[in-house]
Amino acid sequence: MNKFPVLRVAQATVATILTAGCLLVGPSLAIAQVAPALAVAAKPEADDTATRGAEAVPALSPIPALVPSAFPPKPSWKEERLVNAERLYTEGYRLYQAGDREGARKQFDDALDLVLNAKSEPVNRSSFDKRFDELVQKIYRIDVDTLQSEKSASTQPSYDKAPIDDILSLTFPVDPKLKMKVREEVGATVSQLPLEASDAVLSFINYFSGERGKRTLVAGLKRAGKFKPMISRILDEEGIPQEFIFLAQAESGFLPRAMSYMAAGGMWQFIRETGGKYGLKNDGWVDERFDPEMATRAAARHLRDLYHEFGDWYLAIAAYNCGQGNVDRAVSKTGYADVWELRSRGTLPLETSNYVPIILAMTIMAKNPQNYGIDDIVPEEPLVYDTVDVNVLTSLALVSDIIGRPVSELKELNPALLRDFAPAGYKLHIPRGSSQSLMAGLEMIPSERRASWRAHRTESGESLAALATRYRTTVAQLQSVNHLTEEEPNAGSLLIVPAVAQPVIIARATRPAVRPGARTQTIARTPIRRPATTQSASKAAPKQPVRKAAPTVARSAARRKQG
Repeated sequence: MNKFPVLRVAQATVATILTAGCLLVGPSLAIAQVAPALAVAAKPEADDTATRGAEAVPALSPIPALVPSAFPPKPSWKEERLVNAERLYTEGYRLYQAGDREGARKQFDDALDLVLNAKSEPVNRSSFDKRFDELVQKIYRIDVDTLQSEKSASTQPSYDKAPIDDILSLTFPVDPKLKMKVREEVGATVSQLPLEASDAVLSFINYFSGERGKRTLVAGLKRAGKFKPMISRILDEEGIPQEFIFLAQAESGFLPRAMSYMAAGGMWQFIRETGGKYGLKNDGWVDERFDPEMATRAAARHLRDLYHEFGDWYLAIAAYNCGQGNVDRAVSKTGYADVWELRSRGTLPLETSNYVPIILAMTIMAKNPQNYGIDDIVPEEPLVYDTVDVNVLTSLALVSDIIGRPVSELKELNPALLRDFAPAGYKLHIPRGSSQSLMAGLEMIPSERRASWRAHRTESGESLAALATRYRTTVAQLQSVNHLTEEEPNAGSLLIVPAVAQPVIIARATRPAVRPGARTQTIARTPIRRPATTQSASKAAPKQPVRKAAPTVARSAARRKQG
């Protein structure tokens, strides 16, 4: 017989109070799991005392475990766009498996455009980066392995890797020995673009002074010789500091067909949408982002518009890299219109935080070459060429035949051409001094045949029979189109060759594929050129500058003494 009924009552009462307390406290999973256990533990004691009369305590019914209610954070617009982009990829992959290549490509392009133009930061950055990386990788593999392989190898455009891709997301140590030296250089350097010797700038000067970085810097400075006269002229015409030539070096190393992993293309790395806003045509035949002169003009106007928007060259450079919207939000969030302040507060993408210091580092080193062992660089000869207007579709092979220069040279002079053809309306660059011979040769060939027919400059001993075999035509046809009566043409004659017409593939404008291995960094950390939202300076009055910078000196003496 239990001599302590009061103790049992107290235990059961405590269990009851705890259970009721769990119901009142709320959806706490830990307490909700403890309460049923206490109730069950108390029930045997109650049942045991129920047989003892007045000591009995009513038994407690088991309380079911509470189901916790999840309240996840509301997804950002950017995450919602990623979900929609993944849906578009799934649909595109279904079309791809069904054999609808064009439909698949459209879905893939729409998926990438959706995430590239997202405007807000995701709640879970690491998760977003991983999903974004996986999405682009899947689309890239299909595009390179299958969709692009359907085109003829002879018409498949190729692209160069953008050198800056390898270092934008990296950080480098600061050499203490450089600080005083670089600050003295900045103080003595005349520059239209303000220069600063911050630790970030010093770290990249240290990198470009090393073996690997110096190799990249020197290669770009050598190639700059091809384009420097043209770039300097356009920057001057558009009122842009001459030091912005180093933005092109940072972006592409002066490779006209440079392509980033995110399809920013050309020497000035425009995405398709921004290039279109500044008049750069992009279709299945021509991508004018790869035309050095046209892209330089567009970049100068874009930079001028960004400067009118922010009133500060550093902010304009940052916006050129990551988009005006990102810089606008960073300024609004912090209240600081200063790129160094935004950098220190982590409100700019990492790549953009490094982008401005990279350009400044290159500028300082190039303006003081003797201090960095790069004063013996021999730049390449400037490109010189004639320009002719093409009025009908014309093959580069025909142009090569007429002027006697290789197709590879013509393609180097015309990096904007995506095919071995110049479409109607295109301004074709040809070697200096060859325009008259080209126009005379083209006049010999019917306009509707210039995409397929060839021309041949005969050599001593060549016969029409040999030429007919070489070009897959007949002697009779050669005699007919050239009005010949003999089978032995005169040496040095330019003959028209009615070659068999080859099919011309007309592809819709698509996101160009980068060569495999052209990008080694993670995709989510690639600087994204979002569509420009600024209007041309001639169409919209500039906003009140946020922070003015000295336009013609490296930095004021007071500023140089800081930091």
